[in-house]
Amino acid sequence: MTGSAAKKQLLLFDVDGTLTLPRQKITPAMKAFMQEVRKKVPIAVVGGSDIGKIVEQLGDSLEDVLSQYDYVFSENGMVGYHGDVKFPVTDLGDYFGEQKLQKVVNFCLKYMGDIELPVKCGNFIERRKGMLNVSPIGRSCSQKHREEFNEYDKVHGIRAKMVETLEKEFADYKMRFVIGGQISFDVFPEGWDKTYCLQYLADKFGDIHFFGDKTSPGGNDYDIFVDERTTGHTVSGPDDTKAKISAIIN
Repeated sequence: MTGSAAKKQLLLFDVDGTLTLPRQKITPAMKAFMQEVRKKVPIAVVGGSDIGKIVEQLGDSLEDVLSQYDYVFSENGMVGYHGDVKFPVTDLGDYFGEQKLQKVVNFCLKYMGDIELPVKCGNFIERRKGMLNVSPIGRSCSQKHREEFNEYDKVHGIRAKMVETLEKEFADYKMRFVIGGQISFDVFPEGWDKTYCLQYLADKFGDIHFFGDKTSPGGNDYDIFVDERTTGHTVSGPDDTKAKISAIIN
């Protein structure tokens, strides 16, 4: 890293629970605030969701989102953009092979089939480029059911128990099972957490501040939060994110 790069600052943000409420659209006020921030320092986002969901939350189109942030990473960085330049895409199937992936998928489906919840919907496993996203209630649930499951999960530990079981069952697969958001957890190879995106940033910015809400051990922001290449900030929502940004750049 050159001397100038060592001094360059970048603000890097999780999406759900950080720039937006979980799976909600960014508010006009927050959107305008971020553009004011960008006038002072480069900004980037890294989310676990696929790029389509990030676009739904942060803008009107992919082009719109790419014009608002200097770097945009989805699926922990497996899919990434710098302006209109797209970084090479990494695929989960190529890494593990279909046979291993199907063993995990089949085990998850059988496990979830034995769980009794107040309500179950559909789309229990979503296969993305860089991860599997597993949701015991199903990703097609309504916002009301999403919030109800989140509260139910806090009491009964549905996701935590399932993650613990998977970690034991597939201990030799070198997989990570990481809880994120309100209704699901992610499955990906070791090293494919959100620190993956830092390979595109760490040699250009020596002062990277990361903001996220799931920064405790087991959360999908934890690895990048504690990484030596970042300064981590735990936030409780968009308003808290605003306050912590203001403390840094003002």
